[in-house]
Amino acid sequence: MFVKHEMKKYRSKMPSNSFVTFAIILNISASISIVLLNKWIYTVHGFPNVSLTCLHFIVTTLGLYVCKNLDIFQPKSVPISKMIPLALTFCGFVVFTNLSLESNTVGTYQLIKMLTTPCIMVIQTLFYSKSFSTSIRLTVVPIALGVTLYSYYDVKFNLLGIFYASIGVLVTSLYQVWVGEKQHELQINSMQLLYYQAPLSAFLLMFVIPIIDGPVYSIHGAMGHWEISTLGVVFLSGLIAFCVNLSIFWIIGNTSPMTYNMAGHLKFCVTLLLGWFIFHDSLTFIQMSGIVFTLTGVTAYTHLKLKEQNQVSPLPSVVSKA
Repeated sequence: MFVKHEMKKYRSKMPSNSFVTFAIILNISASISIVLLNKWIYTVHGFPNVSLTCLHFIVTTLGLYVCKNLDIFQPKSVPISKMIPLALTFCGFVVFTNLSLESNTVGTYQLIKMLTTPCIMVIQTLFYSKSFSTSIRLTVVPIALGVTLYSYYDVKFNLLGIFYASIGVLVTSLYQVWVGEKQHELQINSMQLLYYQAPLSAFLLMFVIPIIDGPVYSIHGAMGHWEISTLGVVFLSGLIAFCVNLSIFWIIGNTSPMTYNMAGHLKFCVTLLLGWFIFHDSLTFIQMSGIVFTLTGVTAYTHLKLKEQNQVSPLPSVVSKA
């Protein structure tokens, strides 16, 4: 089996390029699927947002427990104090993302969210002595232009919305940087890190649920009376979320937060194009131009990173951590 074979390399810190490609494809396909499924859950079934995220991490915890018993990975003892900052930034990411979506238009949300990429560059440069070549930094320009173009018609600013979105960008950037840094600092792999972060994040989100979603035992609360069909769709969403969470940690752990962000931009473009192709959503010439600019930036970044990787290591099976 491909995954089990690659896991042997993964445990020895030498995952192949094909494994990283598999993780990116899994992340993009699972993320698009969960966006569509969660939209269905929110609009048709009315299931509360943060409660669903909490259940996602509970299912992820159970999934990792199964993986452990199948000897796909072995847990490594980690001080809980080392995991708390990671879990807190994840909770901040969930809370402020929801508040940003609630307070801003989708265009404004996407436009400010794009700042995550340069924010990660700044954090890694100032605090982790990470350097980025001029060519890599310039790839952000067409991406920023592209996001601006396809968000242009839906951009409306308000002070509270900008505040929520800005805090969301900061905690999201920290979370993604720490996902990679904690793996190096604690000398653990992605699955070992997620094994501890998932249950801790689920636990912390339980304190947030009553504030954002309302009472859990209310008619629309997570512990309210739900039909079997709703619970089945929620569980399916949890299984897909397990794939999303695992692939995020795989990508960041074996490449970088920047590469994961580029995959995120690609993912959004694919989602827009699928909406246009399958659901006949309208796309103006300017919005289509924005997609082209974004894809150009992502393609340039991929080409430059592969070029840098080949210059650093002549071994094609070793994934550069830069």
